[in-house]
Amino acid sequence: MSPVEEHRKAAESLVVRFCAVVTSDAVYEGRRRDEVTPLVASLVTDAGHILVNAVIVPNKREEIRRAITVAAKECDVVIVTGGTGISRRDLSVDVAKELCVKDLPGFGELFRYLTFTRHGTAAIATRAFACVTDSALIFVTPGSKDAVKMALNELILPEVRHLVYETRKS
Repeated sequence: MSPVEEHRKAAESLVVRFCAVVTSDAVYEGRRRDEVTPLVASLVTDAGHILVNAVIVPNKREEIRRAITVAAKECDVVIVTGGTGISRRDLSVDVAKELCVKDLPGFGELFRYLTFTRHGTAAIATRAFACVTDSALIFVTPGSKDAVKMALNELILPEVRHLVYETRKS
């Protein structure tokens, strides 16, 4: 059995605590309905984990930072949606990077690859990102339902127990 297989086996019974931080001015201001939180809740619980908390914040640096910091203390994994583009209002990745002790570049690379297979070269515009803080894993995805679903189903949920196992070993 390979080390990865050993770690996955050791981690197979872990129940992971998730928090969600939805960054969206339109949702925060009530101009658009939050469709991301119910999706995250459904996917996470269907995979046998727990969504501990979810918050909606505007695209403001300090509010995003506060929400991620609180979530990282409550949860093993923080899913941050929105703010991965290249506009001036896209701040989530920048804020998350300030809180990180280790990057997980494979997440962004694979996310962009999967996006490329579906949407072509528009994939270069996403800065999807993942890292480890002192206490949690952070995944920053675009805010669309399709992007969140793809990130969770194809990248995060298949490996999350193993990743949390690794972070707890330290």
